[in-house]
Amino acid sequence: MKYMGVNEVREAFLSFFESKEHLRLQSFPLVPHNDKSLLLINSGMAPMKAYFTGQEIPPSKRVTTCQKCIRTGDIENVGKTARHGTFFEMLGDFSFGDYFKNEIIPWSWEFVTEVLGIPEDKLYVTIYEEDDESGDIWHNAVGVPRDRIKKLGKADNFWEHGTGPCGPCTEIYYDRGEKYGCDSPDCGVGCDCDRYMEFWNLVLTQFNAEVDGTYTELAQKNVDTGMGLERMATILQGVDSIFDVDTVKSIRDAICQKANVEYGKNAKTDVSVRVITDHIRSVTMMTADGVLPSNEGRGYVLRRLLRRGARHGKLLGIEGEFLAELSKSVIACSGEAYPELVDKQEYIYKILSIEENSFYKTIDNGMAILKSDMDEMKDAGLTTMSGDKAFRLYDTYGFPIDLTKEILEEAGMNVDEDAFAAEMKQQKERARAARGKSTYMGAAETVYHELPVELETSFAGYDVKEVSDAKIVALVANNEVAGVAQKGDSVSVFLSSTPCYAESGGQVGDHGTIKTSKGIVLVTDCIKVIGGKIAHVGQVIEGSISVDEKAVVTVDWERRMATARNHSTTHLLQKALRTVLGTHVEQAGSYVSPDRLRFDFTHFTALSDEEVKAVEKMVNDSIFASYVIETAEMSIEEARNKGAMALFGEKYGDVVRVVDMGGYSVELCGGAHLTNTAQAGSFKILSENGVAAGVRRIEAVTGSEALKHYQAQEEELREISRLVKATPDKLVARVEQLMAEQKEMAKELEKLKAKMAGGAVEDILNAKVDIKGVVVVAAEVKDLDANGMRTLGDQLKNKLGSGIVVLAGGAEGKVNLMVMVTDDAVAKGAHAGNIVKAAAAACGGGGGGRPNMAQAGGKDASKIGKALEVAKETIAQQIK
Repeated sequence: MKYMGVNEVREAFLSFFESKEHLRLQSFPLVPHNDKSLLLINSGMAPMKAYFTGQEIPPSKRVTTCQKCIRTGDIENVGKTARHGTFFEMLGDFSFGDYFKNEIIPWSWEFVTEVLGIPEDKLYVTIYEEDDESGDIWHNAVGVPRDRIKKLGKADNFWEHGTGPCGPCTEIYYDRGEKYGCDSPDCGVGCDCDRYMEFWNLVLTQFNAEVDGTYTELAQKNVDTGMGLERMATILQGVDSIFDVDTVKSIRDAICQKANVEYGKNAKTDVSVRVITDHIRSVTMMTADGVLPSNEGRGYVLRRLLRRGARHGKLLGIEGEFLAELSKSVIACSGEAYPELVDKQEYIYKILSIEENSFYKTIDNGMAILKSDMDEMKDAGLTTMSGDKAFRLYDTYGFPIDLTKEILEEAGMNVDEDAFAAEMKQQKERARAARGKSTYMGAAETVYHELPVELETSFAGYDVKEVSDAKIVALVANNEVAGVAQKGDSVSVFLSSTPCYAESGGQVGDHGTIKTSKGIVLVTDCIKVIGGKIAHVGQVIEGSISVDEKAVVTVDWERRMATARNHSTTHLLQKALRTVLGTHVEQAGSYVSPDRLRFDFTHFTALSDEEVKAVEKMVNDSIFASYVIETAEMSIEEARNKGAMALFGEKYGDVVRVVDMGGYSVELCGGAHLTNTAQAGSFKILSENGVAAGVRRIEAVTGSEALKHYQAQEEELREISRLVKATPDKLVARVEQLMAEQKEMAKELEKLKAKMAGGAVEDILNAKVDIKGVVVVAAEVKDLDANGMRTLGDQLKNKLGSGIVVLAGGAEGKVNLMVMVTDDAVAKGAHAGNIVKAAAAACGGGGGGRPNMAQAGGKDASKIGKALEVAKETIAQQIK
């Protein structure tokens, strides 16, 4: 058996199936495309579901991939064992209606025994108990002895997912030797111990599962095989687990060096090392594919993995941030196979660093809340923390439940773990409900699924305004597949050829008209539906149209050009943002329409006024520079060499379209563009704000819309000038004058209020009471803000010399409360913070403060009288 590194195994597998006429595809991004049933890609076949269902035509009937995968179902066990992990690579070969059992079974044996050199006497296979055909191929064509072919039941060796394509599996196992066994006399293939390792599963979809539970033979049979890359490497390298294979071990070693620990010497330490090793692989890969930390969906998966890794780093004694630094070891190991890691490395460091730093602050907050909860438990004589409080720490503050339990145990307390588990279950159910009911692809089928899968529309070109010889090849009228549509019908028209651009990459679809000899359709949208089919959505406004008719298709060119102005300018905007803010800026989304553009990008603070001005100037300078805009198709390697930027999460084929703006901005893009940047006219940023953690949004206008904006601002300026009785050139001076006058009037008003309050001092003092030998004045005062109330409180306290002042005031339904206590009253037990806290609670508010002075707020002004009484009662309880 040959020793092979992880990268060698990957290349050997892909090259082998290329020799069998398979098309090698790069790994799809971890973020699923057009599949709402998954948060993250979790298998080699997941990105190719549409090929298996026939909804889309594959680029080849034979395909091979090494797919990045994330599975988090066993996240709590990661680290505790050497078998569990969240990130793995899945080698696979796929046949979409091409070869079947007679080919894949011998090929798999050839690869395992001849390419990898695994001894035949170490191998076993399993088949579905009713699949004698596969058993015969293994024995007769490959030569595997019958006693090494084991039949297993439906639960183990039959793949199905509800109704639809399904079929038997056949698996290959490796015997790791007696030392990994369980010593049971019945130990064999299928045993739960670690001796017999399944490493390759061949799924043979030959049936269709019907609603009534029966199976019918598929006309198009498929093959879907999956081999865990890291698992295969453990066999070839003779190591115990995936954490010991060469690439993963190099990450593990970097962690041990960082923590100054030795792996294999301490079980508890080893758990933390494995957690960090696995999780840093996952978060690095996810970040490279555009996943951002958040509190929901895949962003929550990323945040949870990162925080779990950071927490285990602290358990190992690692000081400060360390995850971003460790991601370098992941990139070093896997960057050749996944070039996006190298392309996005600076961005990855930035995201991980910011999120890790944020977590440490969050942990501090969580510790403070846990301490407060524990104090409340002690005061109430409780020793068990409720499940909802423990879950709040876990869910809101990222506080691992085991950490909460550990801290509580040190104080002789525990957690209601059953209640915590119930909270966790409810959260999962809420998340499941939020995703809604889904089909195999995660969304309900539409009328477009009824159209022929081979239906195609050729795009006539970006500079074509009209196609005169198009043919209507399919028609949907009033949400039903139809042959004819009449005036007034809502339609989706499918053509043999079109000049209309279908919505894609954030650019809205074209408008236009479709004219036949009998009718006219007003096209109000152009979209891509299942299988990439182009639907011209609109209404029949004259006559009727029917399938097979010839048609003239015309684009609303003025609208197209307005859209192109905004699209080209988004490229200039991204270039400017990366120049002004840094290369961590990446496009996180965009929307391009005729009237405006919206650009979402990764950045972690609001832009300053100076930065906004710099970006705006840079975009306008590039417009005024009149850069020639050229588009060209080339290989992805040529595009990379040219410095073209790619979008996060996008899957590019071998040939890509590159938009080059005079060498100033070079990006991969399939949208409509100008031919010269000068055609954009001008560019104006309307707003800049945050839309998610680490994501900012700029909205802007160009061309005629920018002119409209300037004209509207000019008109508003004239109106303001009229209102303040000044000419536009004197407006600033006039506003400054008015502000100064307003400030003086405010001062006079405050003086008047203070004078009126001063006059009320004697009246308030006349109402003083004695509580256990302490003089207390408690009064409601009107029309005083917090500052006025403090001034009045100081006057009353000075007049008293010794005692307590309680004031309450209401304005616009809200309540202001203030308590002042002299030092001698504090010595007798009075505490202003606790008094005001109790009073505020009586009127629906809260607050607190120091022993000698405190303020609070309330929501119900009708309860001020009650609040003052509560204050007196609290004082009586405090005075010793």
